[in-house]
Amino acid sequence: MKIVQLRKKSNSDWQYLSEKINLVAPLVLVFGNRFMLEDDEIVNEIKSLFKNGHIVFGSASGDISSISVNDDSLTITAIEFEKSSFIIKTTNVLDSISKSPIDSLSVGKNLINQLPKEGLKYVFVLSEGSFVNGSQLTKGMNGTTEDNLLITGALCGDGARFEKTLSSYNENPKQGEIVAIGLYGETLEVSFSINSGWTPFGPERIVTKSKGNVLYELDNLPALDLYKKYLGEKSKELPGAALLYPLNVKTDNEKQKIVRSILNINEADNSMILAGDIFEDSKVQLMMTNVDNIVNGAEQAALNASELRNNKPELAILVSCIGRKLVLDQRVEEEVEEVMEVVGNTTTITGLYSYGEIAPFRGENNCQLHNQTMAVTLISE
Repeated sequence: MKIVQLRKKSNSDWQYLSEKINLVAPLVLVFGNRFMLEDDEIVNEIKSLFKNGHIVFGSASGDISSISVNDDSLTITAIEFEKSSFIIKTTNVLDSISKSPIDSLSVGKNLINQLPKEGLKYVFVLSEGSFVNGSQLTKGMNGTTEDNLLITGALCGDGARFEKTLSSYNENPKQGEIVAIGLYGETLEVSFSINSGWTPFGPERIVTKSKGNVLYELDNLPALDLYKKYLGEKSKELPGAALLYPLNVKTDNEKQKIVRSILNINEADNSMILAGDIFEDSKVQLMMTNVDNIVNGAEQAALNASELRNNKPELAILVSCIGRKLVLDQRVEEEVEEVMEVVGNTTTITGLYSYGEIAPFRGENNCQLHNQTMAVTLISE
């Protein structure tokens, strides 16, 4: 595996973060600032660097490289596989907008079904993050597999603005796009793990009224009123403050609890809009964290992803959450540095801060939508 990494800040030229080497027809991952991706010349610009590259774009709430984490930049990670191959397929949720609401379940099924199954080892999914129901998307993707296919990925981000996200393959980044990269190869080794570092607090409550990803009532009380009561003075900072106090959710049909972010609130009906589905009769608790716990969570994810490997990883894809970034603030690079300590400085690191992390729970096969989580995927040939 040969890897080249570059970064460009706003109003500057591309700078190599690694040794400059020629690649034949690489997979080119471009993560970063949404406004920079809206430049009509961005595709031509990157094609001038990688003439035969297969270019996948994704807007981020911060792009991650082996060097640093940045907000106002784009990072290119170009990967030339020497023993493996890849196939890229796309779909767009806005193509079926007339079928409102968007059928994210079918979108997930159709996307993965486009990839030839023979020899398929791993899929990285880069999804738009504004319109899709991530819970249904992952459920649909799982419905096409026989519990033998690892899928990880991200819902694209847009800083803390939540205005729009962009992604694409070999064309100008656009809204609604979902990209699936399928990796094939006999010697390909892919491992993963996730960890959050968030701690539940307060009483456990029952979801007594919900629909899709909208939470209306907890213990037969208006959910938003109850949430504001726990937040106290911080409730004045909603909806932004909600990213710092997600929910810990446990349903009867899931073995493990999942962290779920609150994206918005509706004062009119005292409801909260979550990043994924919230089912009635689920049990929920508020969660909180601090910098040290988040950093330790990232380290644990890297350790767990590394422990069952036969070979040293050549590439690490990190997907972390915008909520974690807000907590870390000026110390945001610490969680990436902890991962680097575990995987070693010969492993190239790439990734993004997202609106949702896609990965199975550790020890399971079906991918899920997570929030407030660090997902680490390690790849070697």
